[in-house]
Amino acid sequence: MLARLEARTPPLLALAVAIVAVSTSAILARWSAADAVVLAFYRVLLTTLLIAPFVFTRYRGEFDAFGPRDLLIAGLTGAALAVHFSAYFESLEWTSVAASVTLVQSQPVFVALGAALFLSERIGLRKAAGISVAIVGIVAMSASEFVAGAAVAGSRPLFGNALAVLGAFMAAIYVLVGRSLRQRVALVPYVMVVYSACALTLLVVALFQDLQLTGYPTREWLIFLGMAVGPGIFGHTVINWALEHVESSVVSVSLLGEPVGATLLGVALLTEVPGLATVAGGVVVLTGIYITSTARA
Repeated sequence: MLARLEARTPPLLALAVAIVAVSTSAILARWSAADAVVLAFYRVLLTTLLIAPFVFTRYRGEFDAFGPRDLLIAGLTGAALAVHFSAYFESLEWTSVAASVTLVQSQPVFVALGAALFLSERIGLRKAAGISVAIVGIVAMSASEFVAGAAVAGSRPLFGNALAVLGAFMAAIYVLVGRSLRQRVALVPYVMVVYSACALTLLVVALFQDLQLTGYPTREWLIFLGMAVGPGIFGHTVINWALEHVESSVVSVSLLGEPVGATLLGVALLTEVPGLATVAGGVVVLTGIYITSTARA
């Protein structure tokens, strides 16, 4: 049944659903009182546990496709995803939100270059233009915070900015390696390995920072579960499925739609009405995504 559903699902439609799902992450994080690393840990852990029953039933034999080298690479990809989370969250402690978000979203630049160098994907003039337009939109959305006076430079902005760039680089590795491995490894076994490695890495970070891992009220556990089902299952897992069918640069630039979706949900659920500059930046982002998507092979 799952295989028939995958065959009938248009990849770009699935990607659009995934972007909407990951857009809920910021809202759920705003509602949560847990530390960001702990929230990320339980999001990935619960996502892995939700996938596990399929691994040990329908997809048990699919792990045979993993060679030792592929297994190692998938594990390192999960660690890269965890570093992405950790570096991004830590950057917010040292630099402004606007600078951090802008630099983290620069990952399409690394993806486009890496895809051209290692995956033989042609960038092309139209795709390069689309990526550039989308990044300009992200910068415009972030710059609106400065115009509104909502951003603070931070105590160590250069250090924080460097961490944000590291987060973008790690996100690019996550996308690129996924594009490569998903050509020969089934979705469920792949994400099981990647998510397990990511959760383990985040657990180590949480223990190292002596963060609270237990004793949360029911409301927090429901938020953790919501993060797993929404951004986890319908978000990143669907994105990993799309990487088998859509070029990595298209998937990467589509992820720039997340701040647009999060802004719209913020209006509906948090009554946070964005300024004109933020709206204009969101339109530019969507334009860039459209240009890049229509330039795909």
